[in-house]
Amino acid sequence: MNSIKTKEMTNFRWVMCALLFVATTVNYLDRQVLSLTWKDFIAPEFHWTDDNYGTITAVFSIVYAACMLFAGKFVDFMGTKKGYLWAIGVWSAGAVAHALCGWLTMHFEGYASVADMAAVQTGSAAALLIATTSVWLFVAARCVLALGEAGNFPAAIKVTAEYFPKKDRAFATSIFNAGASVGALAAPATIPLLAQYFKDAGIGGGWEMAFVIIGGLGFIWMGFWVFLYDQPEKSKHVNSAELTYIHQDDDEPVAKTDAEEKKETQIPFWSCFKYRQTWSFITGKFFTDGVWWFYLFWAPAYFSDQYGYKSSSSEAIMLIFTLYAIVTVLSIYGGYLPKLFVEKKGMNPYGGRMLSMLIFAFFPLLALFAQPLGAISAWWPAIIIGLAGAGHQAWSANLFSTIGDMFPKSTIATVTGIGGMAGGVGSFLINKGAGALFTYSEAQGSAFSFLGFDGKEAGYMIIFCICAVAYLCAWMIMKGLVPKYRPITK
Repeated sequence: MNSIKTKEMTNFRWVMCALLFVATTVNYLDRQVLSLTWKDFIAPEFHWTDDNYGTITAVFSIVYAACMLFAGKFVDFMGTKKGYLWAIGVWSAGAVAHALCGWLTMHFEGYASVADMAAVQTGSAAALLIATTSVWLFVAARCVLALGEAGNFPAAIKVTAEYFPKKDRAFATSIFNAGASVGALAAPATIPLLAQYFKDAGIGGGWEMAFVIIGGLGFIWMGFWVFLYDQPEKSKHVNSAELTYIHQDDDEPVAKTDAEEKKETQIPFWSCFKYRQTWSFITGKFFTDGVWWFYLFWAPAYFSDQYGYKSSSSEAIMLIFTLYAIVTVLSIYGGYLPKLFVEKKGMNPYGGRMLSMLIFAFFPLLALFAQPLGAISAWWPAIIIGLAGAGHQAWSANLFSTIGDMFPKSTIATVTGIGGMAGGVGSFLINKGAGALFTYSEAQGSAFSFLGFDGKEAGYMIIFCICAVAYLCAWMIMKGLVPKYRPITK
């Protein structure tokens, strides 16, 4: 707004955005500990197969999906401050709980040490029992993690809607959503090295302390949140100029109170499903969230399986680091593109977002070349997956912002949770399917082929093909459901 003197304006909204960024970074660090330690640290102790790991990630995804369905409503009910505290407290406790799984397996199965479990003959009945027990213990810890993590994005999107006008929300979302990339970026440079350090120091298998240290970061964040967050109307850090800027989309310069807003615009939970806008968001999340989670959960194993790079090796660290560096740098601009369309082309925010999402939907098509070019060098799939992942993160930032475009603020967290549930279901399907496919294709060897690839390589090629086309399919369905800007005014 030209009438606002930006030089006199406080910029506390960006402090809030920074807090959301850190929370999302911690969120993804906690998710990545397992994916970066299971293949080379955990699997040898518990005799896991790809299918075992696929089961753990799939159950995490479906529990996350179920929790997301109600997490948004919980955040709306509890309020942003308390809701976010509960979420990160629970998921941090769940992250730390993973460290107990080895000790519990050892005692449940009656072994004197982890080394005794690892020494059991692979494929034997004893090994199968160890694998089964450990898998379900990890599943239990993963369920607690999923319960808490389900609250992150509903709360973060609600904060973004509270602190930013519509034209800035995609950019703010892309910044805090980049925490997913930064978390994934920091993870390979820290987690395998932590695990290796503590393993060499003789503290368990090493991976346990990685879970404890990374999981503990969330408790530190909670202290900052308690002292810094408040609604912008009540915050001592937000002056009148910034408050006017934040509420520039409102009919009145100051937003209604929570009680007034809830009374006038609250949409009952089940009533959300009668709107095409809700189903458009559900579609976008269902088709694409699983793609990102596949890259997140399986990339370290991919470079270990296909190229022999152990996750703690310098080669694997550089490959994963490069992959997520590309994602991090490029994805931030994803939220800026619709801002240009709105300010330079005069488009409405929803129209600018949908055009941006169409552009970003073409990036994942590059995944079709990851496996073929991998025959030349492992760097090609790292770069390609990085570009595809950047497309996803840019897509995701704009997809989240469509909720704020069309739903009242009191319902944003609820709809975010519903969409997150759909994304979790999609992730369950792709992770469980990938684990089963990789185990089967590896066992079949040359008898299993696809597009010129045999065995496990063929399995990876199939999943890459699915990841490549998911975004364009989602965009076409979304456009059919909500062809143009149509806010819900109830």
